[in-house]
Amino acid sequence: MSSTTSYLEAAKHWQLLDSWLHQHRPFWIAQPFTSQPDWTLHYPEMAAWLENLGTADCENFEQHPDQLCQPLQAWLPALADRSHLLELPLVGGKDCSLPEKYAKAMPGRKRLQAGALVGALLPLPSPIFDWCSGSGHLARTLAAQTQHPVLGLEKDIQLVNKGNQLAEAAGDAVRIQQQDVLAFKEAWPQEPHGVALHACGDLHRQLIKKAIQHRLPRLSFSPCCYHLIAADSWQPLSQQAKNSLLQGLDKSLLRLAVQETVTAPERVARQRDQLKTWRLGFDALQRQLFQQDQYLPLPSVSPRWLQGSFADFCRWAAEHKGLQLPPQIDFSEWEERGEKRLIQVQRHELLRHLFRRPLEIWLVLDYVLALEEAGYQVKLGHFCKRELTPRNLLIDAWLPEMKMARSQEQA
Repeated sequence: MSSTTSYLEAAKHWQLLDSWLHQHRPFWIAQPFTSQPDWTLHYPEMAAWLENLGTADCENFEQHPDQLCQPLQAWLPALADRSHLLELPLVGGKDCSLPEKYAKAMPGRKRLQAGALVGALLPLPSPIFDWCSGSGHLARTLAAQTQHPVLGLEKDIQLVNKGNQLAEAAGDAVRIQQQDVLAFKEAWPQEPHGVALHACGDLHRQLIKKAIQHRLPRLSFSPCCYHLIAADSWQPLSQQAKNSLLQGLDKSLLRLAVQETVTAPERVARQRDQLKTWRLGFDALQRQLFQQDQYLPLPSVSPRWLQGSFADFCRWAAEHKGLQLPPQIDFSEWEERGEKRLIQVQRHELLRHLFRRPLEIWLVLDYVLALEEAGYQVKLGHFCKRELTPRNLLIDAWLPEMKMARSQEQA
């Protein structure tokens, strides 16, 4: 697909993904953490092959899912189409990150992500507003590449105050105002270019809807967290996607699109796996004790729980769920079962994770189609490598009359 997509190109790409994801639906709707996937019964040899993977192979395939497709094609030949379905161009390439001495308040990755996004949007000939600006990291990066002021819109007043203080101290032409973008009651911003970096769920969906409603000349955004929506299930924005074979995807399935993590420190990854082990160990215990073969969900817990013991965790979980544990339990046995179960879950999830990126691109192409149906020209691509952030997709859309006006100005 070219860097600027036509409606027919985007529609064809979306349709191919829609059909491909529907064809493989049994392999990604199952959630191995909560139950044994049905596909393991229908494809026992594939399940055995995955379960016998060593730790190094499992970690490699988790970080490089493309490499897993070839061996699994023996059972699922259509996986050969995956790489073609994921093809998108790299847009930009210029690093516009603020120098570290001017970005002391910015986390390192956020500084680089903002710089990569801005580099993909050049030139910036118009005033800009930063949608969900937080403390203005993106707004300040944008301001360094344009002659026009940048307006930030942010709901949290503490972030508003912090952002304005940072901008004033650096002498940046940035002003952040308090605004809940999901509840616009005041006038729509006069700035003709809206930009957002990692706006979650309804926040980026609202930007699309409002941009179309107000005929915003240009909007550029990187979406994130597609499951953070008020609706119970996925709601298409484009007319094309209303014919989807995947209607009714709930939030737990939408969450799959953002489960990839390539930036977690090793310590955090170990803590995450330890808590998963304990959850699975307690789950096996409660299934045995109370004779019910159903996963019992628990709320999120802090890594501080790891300072205690598995027994402490089980007693807390049982109390939280109103369950009475017998006085004599060999907790070491159930912790060991949790460890074995996690190994199995991680290998089953390798297959499911092959569908994370296809699902994300399928979701984003719905946005592209909605904008093109509204008269926008759209460029879709990735603005940085996944090692910097897995959420690296960028939609850059503009009305044709804006492009014409820019051409006349340059002439």
